[in-house]
Amino acid sequence: MAWIHTWLGLLAGWILFAMFLTGTASYFRPEITRWMQPELDLKAVTPARAAETAVAHMQATSPHDEQWFIYLPDERTTETRIFARAKPNPDPKAPPTPRRAEIKLDPATGAELAARDTRGGEHFYRFHFQLQLPHPWGRWLAGLCAIFMLAAIISGVVTHKRIFIDFFTLRWGKGQRSWLDAHNVSAVLALPFHAMITYTGLITLVVMYMPWPITANYKSPAVFATEAYGAEPEREAMGRAVALTPIGPLVSAAAREWQGGRPDRVVIRNPNDAAAIVTISRSGADRLNARSASISYSGADGHRLTASDPPGPAIATAGVMLGLHLGSFAGPVLRWTYFLLGLTGAAMVGTGLLLWTAKRRKPGAKPFFGFRLVERLNIGAIACLPAGMAAYLLANRLIPAELPKRADMEVATMFWVWFGLAALSLLRPVHRAWPETLAIAAAAFAALPIVNALTTDRGFIHSIRAGDTLFLAFDLATFAIALLLGFGAWRASRPKRAPVRPRRSAPARVEREMADAA
Repeated sequence: MAWIHTWLGLLAGWILFAMFLTGTASYFRPEITRWMQPELDLKAVTPARAAETAVAHMQATSPHDEQWFIYLPDERTTETRIFARAKPNPDPKAPPTPRRAEIKLDPATGAELAARDTRGGEHFYRFHFQLQLPHPWGRWLAGLCAIFMLAAIISGVVTHKRIFIDFFTLRWGKGQRSWLDAHNVSAVLALPFHAMITYTGLITLVVMYMPWPITANYKSPAVFATEAYGAEPEREAMGRAVALTPIGPLVSAAAREWQGGRPDRVVIRNPNDAAAIVTISRSGADRLNARSASISYSGADGHRLTASDPPGPAIATAGVMLGLHLGSFAGPVLRWTYFLLGLTGAAMVGTGLLLWTAKRRKPGAKPFFGFRLVERLNIGAIACLPAGMAAYLLANRLIPAELPKRADMEVATMFWVWFGLAALSLLRPVHRAWPETLAIAAAAFAALPIVNALTTDRGFIHSIRAGDTLFLAFDLATFAIALLLGFGAWRASRPKRAPVRPRRSAPARVEREMADAA
């Protein structure tokens, strides 16, 4: 078990650290996106009002499409997102009709929003389980690392006999013993969270990792999906024009039927046709089960057609697992708790990687190749990734807002800085590379509030005066991260003291305790 814990944790450790860090940032995915589009400062409206203005925009711009998709805002995502799918080409040899580009609207007026192109917090979320690799290889690699993580957690619990005692033990400046204490405390502090987040992460993609039960029992995945999740009603267009019924009352009626549940998506098939169908889906952010329910209405006269069946035990369990992993149901306090526990996960993985080198570092002995490789990979993953994440946010402010394909440039900046800084650290001795790379990361995060104030009208002072809690909290959070990284750089720059060897006259009890610690 100790061998499994050590080597599975090491082999997947660098990827797991990146997954934990970017996944932790994803708990504030909508807030990061709003910060990265400072031009938008929208006020919240009711879902019914947002649906009405979105339909009015669709009626004015593309009334004859086959389908309209409307994503309604909430208190965290304040804009309405829409896109449409045009009617298919009657020529059977013609290629499939692509869906149109997504458009963002002001939910109060329905006017198109002009904001800089960015992936926002969605980039951290996608990287967390796709690792910027082509589909499906990134998800497969992330799943393999999650399996390693789950095995490391279980084997760590089995091998850790002093799990409760060591929870209260943290000794500073003791070399290997200090790294072991830090690893134990960060692991035990949030052990249930680490086990839950790893297991639920695997469950959310289990159909991809283990497709054989479905392929053995169903003709196709689509047949399984229909039986498991149900199918929304569909009707062919009649070709008879009928004005679309008002959408606002339908959205309000769905919310009442869900006893206050918040609608978050409206899909309209065959708009302005006698066969039009309006399907309203419930948000997964107001309950633990992230699987959405839906109600369908006739688009011609507004009468209720059907509702999705209550999920069976398996689908309900899968929805709860997804909700636990995403944390979308969490309010502000619980969301910050998720965030802090996610940071302990990153700390657990990082201290475990550092402990591996601390246990194998022998003063005066020439380090072997594997030791040197792990040392350098530790610097590249633990110290350089935060600098890359800060560079991604800085690029959002420094790249001109009107530049085409700037969203791809922001993402590229993160990887250029991350991997470039890791490559440059190879030119420095290990004892200097650690404080220097951590100091660069700290400086990058400390620069974010300053650059934001210089490039936008939503700086720290203005945020205080205007009561702009989002931008104020973002500036404070980046400053706190800069302090934490700066503290790490300061600790790494301190000269290492030679270990004190026990005298031969030490009592036998002390010798036994030191042997146990070793």
